[in-house]
Amino acid sequence: MSDDIFALLSVFCPMHVAVGAQGQITYCGASVEKLFAPTRLVGQQFDAAFHLIRPRGSQGLAGLRAAQGGGLQLELRQPRRTRLRGVAVAFGPGVVVNLGFGLSILDAVRDYTLSAADFARTDIAIELLYLVEAKSAAMAASRRLNLRLQGARLAAEEAAITDSLTGLANRRAMERVLERLVQARAPFAVMQVDLDHFKPVNDGLGHAAGDALLAHVVQVLGQETRQDDLAARVGGDEFVLLFAGIAERARLSQIAERIQRRFAQPFYWGDVACKISASIGITIAGGDARPAPVLLAEADAALYAAKHAGRAQHAFHLAPPAQ
Repeated sequence: MSDDIFALLSVFCPMHVAVGAQGQITYCGASVEKLFAPTRLVGQQFDAAFHLIRPRGSQGLAGLRAAQGGGLQLELRQPRRTRLRGVAVAFGPGVVVNLGFGLSILDAVRDYTLSAADFARTDIAIELLYLVEAKSAAMAASRRLNLRLQGARLAAEEAAITDSLTGLANRRAMERVLERLVQARAPFAVMQVDLDHFKPVNDGLGHAAGDALLAHVVQVLGQETRQDDLAARVGGDEFVLLFAGIAERARLSQIAERIQRRFAQPFYWGDVACKISASIGITIAGGDARPAPVLLAEADAALYAAKHAGRAQHAFHLAPPAQ
């Protein structure tokens, strides 16, 4: 008969412990056994597995029988020291204790990887676990949505400051960086690069050839500038380079000449050699905080002078002496 009763208890009270006349644990629910795994709980003395906190001074079988019907507070005698609540009922010479986690249920579920199957179907813990699972699922869905939205926002911001054809910064991005350089009052240079003879390639050989030539231009500019420099496409065949910390004319001339030598080499579209060159205008900001539009106008004026000198040239804007 006892086996039948404890089989029923295992269904209705999977957190029960049966204590025999000698204080040893004779039966326990699967959920309680799980708390002590891999150690087998049946056969241990109750006091060796559990510390009875309340009622105070109650220990062993005598303490459990004296406290029957009332609330118990217990603690597992193991590293986690998990707190439990319980109620004891005398059963023959022994006692049956039904246990629960109380407010510590969420910690217990995490620590012992418990699930709804470890609790009685009528236990309010089931509802709490469902709520926790629903909240976790909702939060996970929210995180996924936020990541997608963040990705979309970053992609939109990137698209807003990137030239879609070349992948370089666009005029908007260049103007932002230029404003920051002006506000920093540190030396830097603005170099405006205009491709000579790009239109005949684009119109004569088609837009595919023109796009391939622009990709070649991007490669050259990337190889001839530093990682911290900015290269931007501001028009069809117009580019602006910003060089933070460079204000020496000799060094800027070297950079311009390297770029021009690279562009002077034929670019092949199939068997057709496409010949282009680059005219470059340069202005230097020495920390005098000339406004960004003024600096761009100066670089443009220097570019016009380079083209007027016969193209494939570079020229500096001659800033007026400081007052």
